[in-house]
Amino acid sequence: MNVEKFIQSITKEAGGRLLRCFRQENRLVAIRGTSKEVVTRYDKIIDKFIVQKIQREFPDHSILSEESGLIKRKEEFLWIVDSLDGSGNFAGKNPLFSVCVCLCLKGEPFLSAIYAPAINEFYYAKKSNGAYLNGKKIKVSKINKLKESYIVYCEGNEKNKKRIAKIFFEIYPKVTELRKIGSAGIESAWVAKGAVDGYYTTKIDPWDVAAGVLLVEEAGGKVSDFKGNPWKIDRQDLIFSNSLIHKKLRSYLKEL
Repeated sequence: MNVEKFIQSITKEAGGRLLRCFRQENRLVAIRGTSKEVVTRYDKIIDKFIVQKIQREFPDHSILSEESGLIKRKEEFLWIVDSLDGSGNFAGKNPLFSVCVCLCLKGEPFLSAIYAPAINEFYYAKKSNGAYLNGKKIKVSKINKLKESYIVYCEGNEKNKKRIAKIFFEIYPKVTELRKIGSAGIESAWVAKGAVDGYYTTKIDPWDVAAGVLLVEEAGGKVSDFKGNPWKIDRQDLIFSNSLIHKKLRSYLKEL
């Protein structure tokens, strides 16, 4: 199968399977306090499905996923997979969860797909070919003043709650609104479609953001770490923006 058709097909199919579980699993809210166990079960089921499909279709490609870790083959091609991004939302019967799949070529995102099945949003991007939502080309917003911007955030893997709070209180007074969605895939995708103007996250894993990096850049936005360096596969503190507010937003985050 053509690799472009494959990444779209596998992401949509994985999202469809998650959506059926989401609708049929009546125990999710009841076990919300201990949701990690049941959500991990779905993570693993969908992860296994995606990984096996990739291995069958592209046996010489490497794969990095949240559940399977690194499956090393040819380093030139690397699939980065998050089978269920927004586990807490999923467990709480919140529809803001997604499947994120990215194919990197020589360390750089080349193809990406993000599917939020419960809200019927399918995002796709190809290097130098634009970004799309449900087949229609999308662009980042044109807001150029930080004080007029809507920003989303997530703490990623940052465990230092004092740092999380410090960043929040540094940014919140300087923007129109600061919100948390709970899925890095959706947060970055909403920057790409112009629903929000920027997104920052701390100590984030590559499977959470790789697909979103390409999507935002192909929609005309900018992605960097807090120091202004471009995204790399190592875990980083990252900023996604419409590019117009990027410099100003980074100026407040670079020392935090």
